[in-house]
Amino acid sequence: MAEGRLVCPGCGASHPAAERFCPDCHLPLAFPEAAEAEVSDLQRQARKIKPQLAEGPLVQVAGATNLTEAEFIQSLLLEEGVPSVLRRTAGFDVPDFLAAGPRDVLVPQSGVMTAREVLLQAELIGPPQSGPGVAPGRLLAGLLAALAVGAVIVWLGIRALG
Repeated sequence: MAEGRLVCPGCGASHPAAERFCPDCHLPLAFPEAAEAEVSDLQRQARKIKPQLAEGPLVQVAGATNLTEAEFIQSLLLEEGVPSVLRRTAGFDVPDFLAAGPRDVLVPQSGVMTAREVLLQAELIGPPQSGPGVAPGRLLAGLLAALAVGAVIVWLGIRALG
């Protein structure tokens, strides 16, 4: 490598020393010696996280039925640079040391849209609904009320004519 060059730890591309971040990966550039040094699994995972997707409060983007499924979702998100946190779903009485029990997958606010796109492509969540949903009970009550009003109008019409 040429003197004064920096290397992207994500894609391995070489950049001039004046650059601070890789234009493709948006990761901080490092000196070639540091890029070639042995890194741990945690460092390798941390390098995948895109800083612009790690800002804001945590928001739930998915749910999993157990720890294994939740870790799979977490790895899908990490491959796209979205950091995530797993949390045991509230209301389930399963000891914490067991892998059983549902989990919530939380991501920072800035990574919500990217996370939803990744999960939608993997068919782990459905498309967003276009508007507020109507509960089936309310729909049935509304239809019965409309039918009753229609019956009263017809009955009044028949009495007025007869």
